[in-house]
This record gives sequence, C-alpha cells and structure tokens, in this order.
Amino acid sequence: MRTLTLLRHAKSGWDDPAARDFDRALNAKGKRAARTMGEHCRREGLAWDHVVSSPAVRCIETLDAFWEGYGKTLKPVWDRRIYLASCVTLLDVLNEVPAEAERVLMCGHNPGLEDLVLMLTPDDGDATRDELEEKFPTASLAVLEFDGEWEDLAARLARLVKFVRPRDLDPALGPERA
Repeated sequence: MRTLTLLRHAKSGWDDPAARDFDRALNAKGKRAARTMGEHCRREGLAWDHVVSSPAVRCIETLDAFWEGYGKTLKPVWDRRIYLASCVTLLDVLNEVPAEAERVLMCGHNPGLEDLVLMLTPDDGDATRDELEEKFPTASLAVLEFDGEWEDLAARLARLVKFVRPRDLDPALGPERA
C-alpha cells in the first residue's frame, strides 16, 4: 500500500505589492500553522521516504517551518511543474515518483491539490471528503492511500484516510471571525 500526503502551503502575505506571486513569503500565522502541522505529523507517526514540492517561496518556507515542528528535515525534490499546477499536472508528477518510494509528501498550491484529492477519491458520501471539498485551507494536509504503483495512480483509485486543518489543532489558527 502506498501513502500520499498532500500539504498545502501555509498562509502567505501580500505585504509587497511589487513582489511576484512566486516570491510571496509566509506571514507569522502561516509559519505557526506549518510548525503546528509538523508537530501533529510527528505525534501521529507520519513518515515519508520521498518529498516533492513546488519551489515557490511560500512552499519552501512552509516546509522549513513544518520540519521545525516535525523535528527532522527531509530534502525535497523541487519541481517547478507543481507551482500553480492543475490536478492533471500534479498527477503526472506523482506518476513519475520513484518506484521504491512507499510514502510521498507533496507540498503545493490550490486549487490543484484540492482538485487532485477530489479526482483521486470516489465521491461516495464520505464526510471527510465532503469537508475537504468545501475548503482545503492553507497549511492543511490530506493523507490518501492506494494499492499499486505510482505510475498507475489514477482517478478514483485512492482512499482519503485523513484530512487535518491547522484550526483542528489550534482554533487560533482558523479564520478570523468578524
């Protein structure tokens, strides 16, 4: 059985109106959320033998804070195709994961990550999938499992086994209320 963990980058800032989208950095809340998610993954015993990520600054900084909370740093493969990719492009990247990898972590962007989960999992009335379909917030993670090889991963072949948002771990990391 293979495991795919999808991590959406944490909340970034729009402080510099002249900065390119690719270069946007995390804000303080985003760094805290990413660190909290890393701590959660460490407590849950989640582990990966292959990491692939968008090279956008907000993904780099998300992983830096995530590893800080996780207590261990894994070296990602930086893949420019993940930056603002569609779910089809993300699936292409996953289909190229080395065959020996059993557990993969992918850090990227929405709407591609959310669309990927919805494409890979059947719409069978699962409450967790319905919750993710409503919104896949920044710094959230989804864990999917499937049988077979990475090159065979395709629509409706995976099971969503976990969906965790930062606010599930710390309500202060949720959306601000008016």
